[in-house]
Amino acid sequence: MWKPLRLILIVLAIPLAGVAYGQVMKRIGSGVPPAMATEALRADAVRVFKSERRMELLRDDEVIRSYRIALGRAPKGHKSFEGDQRTPEGHYLIDWRNPQSVAHLSLHISYPNAEDRARAEAEGRSPGGFIMIHGLPNGWGFLGPLHHLVDWTDGCIAVTNAEMREIWSLAPDGTPIEIRA
Repeated sequence: MWKPLRLILIVLAIPLAGVAYGQVMKRIGSGVPPAMATEALRADAVRVFKSERRMELLRDDEVIRSYRIALGRAPKGHKSFEGDQRTPEGHYLIDWRNPQSVAHLSLHISYPNAEDRARAEAEGRSPGGFIMIHGLPNGWGFLGPLHHLVDWTDGCIAVTNAEMREIWSLAPDGTPIEIRA
């Protein structure tokens, strides 16, 4: 009698502990973000190739860094509305950064633009927003490159925490980002 009950309690406790851990880590945050790289080292453009799960930082049209990425859970096609789990496609800017993100640092992508808004409104929907380049959820950085095994974001572009620190320092606000299918 007690063994099955104990097993059930253990099975229930493990996911609850994981959720509790995640909630605590969200509040702790990302720590101190890195300083910006010198202007001579910074990227002047970002390109994302969704089908290849790859993001590049460029300077003078030359690739200076390349990263494996995870995308939204429904990666094919352009983001149409809030909650569709897609990563947008098109031309945007990195327009602000969040050092206190629930994921390890984050850079905001200027989605939605006027065309995105019009498309969503024509469907009677909100286009959504808060599409970011970010690291892993705070406290889960130990997963490192394992996060590439599945597309898991709500439409964002995810990299490892170490990569996110590098991207944070190399891609200033105002950097254009092109997201391709």
